[in-house]
Amino acid sequence: MKLRMVTWWQIPVICYCRPQIIHLDDEYCTLRIPLNWRTRNHVQSMYISVFTVGADLTGWLLTLSSIRKRKRKVVLIFKDFHANFFKRAEQDVIFICRDGAAIDHAVQQAVDKGERINLPINITAMLSQDTEDDPVANFRLTLSIKDRTNA
Repeated sequence: MKLRMVTWWQIPVICYCRPQIIHLDDEYCTLRIPLNWRTRNHVQSMYISVFTVGADLTGWLLTLSSIRKRKRKVVLIFKDFHANFFKRAEQDVIFICRDGAAIDHAVQQAVDKGERINLPINITAMLSQDTEDDPVANFRLTLSIKDRTNA
C-alpha cells in the first residue's frame, strides 16, 4: 500500500503496472508484475516498457533500503540499462536482484568517501521463482550513488 501511494504521487507509471513486493531484505529483492490488460501487448505478452519498470524498481527498492538504514541524503540514479530477452512473457513476471551486499557496500563507500560510486547490478526476470535457471530476461543496470547530506 505504501509503495503504491509513493509511486502514484512521484512515478505514476510504476503504480499503473501494479507491482507487488514478494520479498525485500538486505540481501535480495523480489517483486511480481502481473500480466493483465495494462501490461499486455498486442501479441499477448508483456510490454518491454513494463520489463523496464520491473528491473528499475527491483534495484531501486534494494538500494533505497540500504540508504534508509544510514539516515543520510544519498541520491541514486541509474546510469545505464542493458537487457537481454530470451522468450516472451505470457504470464506474470517475477523480478529478482541478489546484489544486496554489493549495493550495501557501495552505499557505505559513497557515505565514507563523499564521491559518486558506480555499481553494475544484475536483475533476472522469470515466470516463477522456481525457474531462475530459465529466465525470460536478464538486465544489467549501473547504479550511480552519491551522498549529498553535507552538500
